[in-house]
Order: sequence, then C-alpha cells, then structure tokens
Amino acid sequence: MADGRPTRIAIQHDDYHAEHVGHTTDGHQFFLTTPFEPGTHGGDDGQEFVALYLFDAAGRFLEARIDAFGNRANMDRAARRAVYETRLKELGDVTFDRIEVEPFAVDQFGTTFGLIAREPEDDDEAWWVELQPGNYMAFTEPWDSGEYDT
Repeated sequence: MADGRPTRIAIQHDDYHAEHVGHTTDGHQFFLTTPFEPGTHGGDDGQEFVALYLFDAAGRFLEARIDAFGNRANMDRAARRAVYETRLKELGDVTFDRIEVEPFAVDQFGTTFGLIAREPEDDDEAWWVELQPGNYMAFTEPWDSGEYDT
C-alpha cells in the first residue's frame, strides 16, 4: 500500500451483493454482479448492466465482460437474468468463497466500471474502494476484512 492506497481488497462471499464471488477450477478469481447507473432524481432513466470481472490467482485484474440492458424502466428483466445465468455457467465448476483482488477501472458504454479506489479529500478521511457504477459496495480498511458497506 502506497500512502494508504489499497493494492488488494478482500470480498467475503455472502448471500447479498457478494453472492457470486469465488474461484474457478483453474485458480482464477471472479466476481459476477449487476452494476447500475441510478439515473436522474426521481426518474427511471438509469441504466442496468451485468458484469463479470475476472482476476488471476494473485488477484490481478484480467478482464471485464459487461452487458448493457438499457433504460431501467424499459429493461427486459428476463433477458438480464438469462445473461447473468449464462455468464455464471461460462465459468464452469466454481467455488463460491472469499476473493482478494486489486482495485481496477474499465470504461465501457460511456461508463466507468470497477472497484475504484477513492483518495481521501483531506487528512481526516480514509481511502475507500467503491464498486462502480452504482456505488453499491464500498470497502475501507482493514482491506483484508472482506466486509463492505452498502
């Protein structure tokens, strides 16, 4: 960690946002999730996505497979669920368990996705790593706890 910036964070498997994190049979780590852009205040114009993030055994980011489903109000929920299930099946046999991965960011569909490190704005604040878009999982020290805020 340089200047408090995290180089790895743990994500503990759970039955909520971290339901589909773990390891593949070849030792890679994965995180399957459903990021979103919330849209304007009071509107249904936000965007929905399915994202599969892949990491090597050491937690280095390898690849993001991101599918867009458009406007939240008009989204085909069955199609999103089918793509989610397909992405999970593509992994083959997996073990759902704790992963330890590096923060990363990728740009697709005009949006930044990833586990993005947010630097403190002043000396009294801490580093955070936020799952974006949507900021629906936020991690802070200790980085190896595996726990997150929503």
